[in-house]
Amino acid sequence: MSSSTGQAPTADSQTVLTAASAPCFVAIGGSLRPNSLTYRALEVVRREFEKLGIPLHLLDLRQMKLPFADGSESYPDYPDVEVLRATMKQADGIILASPEYHGSISGSLKNALDLLSFEHLEGKVFGLISVLGGESNSDTLNQMRLIVRWLHGWAIPEQIAIGRAWSAFDEQGNLRDENLRQRFQRFVQSLVTNTSKLRGIPLVTRP
Repeated sequence: MSSSTGQAPTADSQTVLTAASAPCFVAIGGSLRPNSLTYRALEVVRREFEKLGIPLHLLDLRQMKLPFADGSESYPDYPDVEVLRATMKQADGIILASPEYHGSISGSLKNALDLLSFEHLEGKVFGLISVLGGESNSDTLNQMRLIVRWLHGWAIPEQIAIGRAWSAFDEQGNLRDENLRQRFQRFVQSLVTNTSKLRGIPLVTRP
């Protein structure tokens, strides 16, 4: 058994994680639709993490009751705020995924981020995904990258924009396009590698 921080584990190796040393990865989606394509994309990401033997905790805003952020330090009538804050504070690597609404991120994701502060997000490593009904572009990704920078986070260079998302998945939720599947693989491996390096948490792997 050897420690590796130079490259991400692959599907041919098993990552051995312990509670004391394992990076914690969290994903949050900015869609409230019941049949959300954003959460389909995050399910693809979750399966890639699963191949590496790494758990991914998904925060589903559709199942959380969050208030509009008003700058308060606490929201005693909304216990899910503390769930959100505690989960994000524990995270080392974070995936932000959002549908594109009017050229920017969704209001639900922005509100969730507004309920957080530097205490929860500073120094974390971020991977960014946007989901579009029309042609692929970087507008939403650029907005998220700006937010991450203001929060003193690190956004990895790899990012994903899924254009015409309504046709991107088959009936089982798998991506139809092989090139896009490979981009998801590289995206996850980059996030794992850079989180390990920037957070100083070695990944322990075995063949």
